[in-house]
Amino acid sequence: MEFVKMHGLGNDFIVVAGERELPGDASDLAVRLCDRHFGVGADGLVYILPSERADFRMRILNPDGSEAEQCGNAIRCVAKYVYDRGLVARDEIAIETLGAGVQRLKITSVGGKAVRVRVDMGEPILRGLDVPTTVDRTPVVDHPIEAGGRTFRFTAVSMGNPHCVIFVDDAPSFDLYRWGPLLEAHPLFPRRTNVEFVTVVSRSHAVMRVWERGAGPTLACGTGACATLVASVLCGLTDRRATVSLAGGDLFIEWSEADNRVYMTGPAAEVFSGTLA
Repeated sequence: MEFVKMHGLGNDFIVVAGERELPGDASDLAVRLCDRHFGVGADGLVYILPSERADFRMRILNPDGSEAEQCGNAIRCVAKYVYDRGLVARDEIAIETLGAGVQRLKITSVGGKAVRVRVDMGEPILRGLDVPTTVDRTPVVDHPIEAGGRTFRFTAVSMGNPHCVIFVDDAPSFDLYRWGPLLEAHPLFPRRTNVEFVTVVSRSHAVMRVWERGAGPTLACGTGACATLVASVLCGLTDRRATVSLAGGDLFIEWSEADNRVYMTGPAAEVFSGTLA
């Protein structure tokens, strides 16, 4: 099996193309290949598949073998993969996802290679039961949640996958390893959740650290950055256009008033290719 190692702001993926459908052993492969000591090492295993609704279809498996509905950094990598290899001849493409439907992407290239990708991430889902949480409110904003003897307050957003956004004083130093697992698997989230810890710097800048469902701490999370911007607006903390700084770099996020859709712009990079026996 041939693969390409790619990343979006350090959120790294093993990208595989050429299959017609998701292999039956994809979950087991994800566990084995994403292992950073005994495998290739990655935050996820991504398959680029044919689509009847779009140019391509993306499926992504987490390092624990579970499937993610969507991934903002992975979809930019998919766009770069197909553009750089001439699998599409235009700079606007559509990619089908499991949880967010068909998403449209605009590619900025230099010398025939994609360097930045703007993704229409769709409309945020704010009804609590649809995120999903067990909280029957729309939206779920500044809601209390108790874990490990501590009470946090969270805002729930789905960008095709669930997010629990919590505002803290110092996101970069926050103890992800202690609180991330407790909140990911909290009973309030029937399908578990991604957890973002966020510090708002200004109306146009927020700093975020993430515990990803099924993966743990990662250097970046594109859907998490989108959820962060939406939550920040709902809480009156930022404007609708802002830079979200992650451990691996910055993403520019806009929640458009015109169409209620969230747009994410950021880079994608190819690291190396290889063959698995």
